[in-house]
Amino acid sequence: MLSVVIPAYNEEQMIRKAADRVSTLLEKEKIEYEILFVDDGSDDRTWQYICYEGEKNEKIKGICLSRNFGKESALFAGLAQAGGDCVVVIDCDLQHPPEKIIEMYRLWENGYEIVEGMKRNRGKESGMHTFAAKCFYRIISQAAHMDLSHASDFKLLDRKAVNVLLNMPEKNAFFRALSSWIGFKTTQVEYDVREREAGETKWSTKSLFRYAITNVTSFTAAPMQIITILGIIMFMVTTGLTITALYQKITGKAQGGFTTVIILQCFTGSVIMISLGIVGYYIAKIYDEIKGRPRYIVSERKNCEEKKQNKFRV
Repeated sequence: MLSVVIPAYNEEQMIRKAADRVSTLLEKEKIEYEILFVDDGSDDRTWQYICYEGEKNEKIKGICLSRNFGKESALFAGLAQAGGDCVVVIDCDLQHPPEKIIEMYRLWENGYEIVEGMKRNRGKESGMHTFAAKCFYRIISQAAHMDLSHASDFKLLDRKAVNVLLNMPEKNAFFRALSSWIGFKTTQVEYDVREREAGETKWSTKSLFRYAITNVTSFTAAPMQIITILGIIMFMVTTGLTITALYQKITGKAQGGFTTVIILQCFTGSVIMISLGIVGYYIAKIYDEIKGRPRYIVSERKNCEEKKQNKFRV
């Protein structure tokens, strides 16, 4: 059976479209399926529409989180509830073309355990957004030693891969990178990002920046290397200034250096504060992890039973 996990946040205008489009495709191909919507604490009528679709079709299921926990948590909630032999994750706005699910499923039947959806283009975006995305994926790709520049959350995972992800205890998990990091027999399917059919994007510049910072720090310690780089720069600057000061002292050309001292103190203070900020952020992440709070809390279910989510066999 194929499980299709669809996280949704304030997507009341897209629930019916997504359910109809995906179910029609899978029934046409005679693929046994279930569609699992995950309402990530929406403020609109998203959950009511999910329940309505579930009443029309028992293969359409849903879970409602008690509040907005974020897309990563919603994805893992869907993976934990999915009962299929393989699982496809797709966005509710249908910017991921549902037709590619069939191609992914056929590749899985041929023995592939992970089928990655790779973007041929990013659709209509501002120049600043595109530049920021490229910088973010360059950092992640270098840290993970794999190319994630065209990666997305749109992918198919075999049950073995799903169980491996669910067994990872970390709370701040970056699904897009982790699903590539775990390995397994992998192939790619290219697609073009489509325009949203209804509603508006829920990603503001602030939320995208916070999303990037959270995922970079949760997946890699690369930002910690900034401290080392700043330390090297500081050492080179102070070495140059020391040599200059000694030369002027020996040659009798030493002059009052009030401006130099002020600049040096400001530079040193900035380096120290940036370093403390980076270290403090990682300490905060460690604090979040050791508290052991759940990634998400499910408040309601539709057409699905509660499953134990402790350990899964790989």
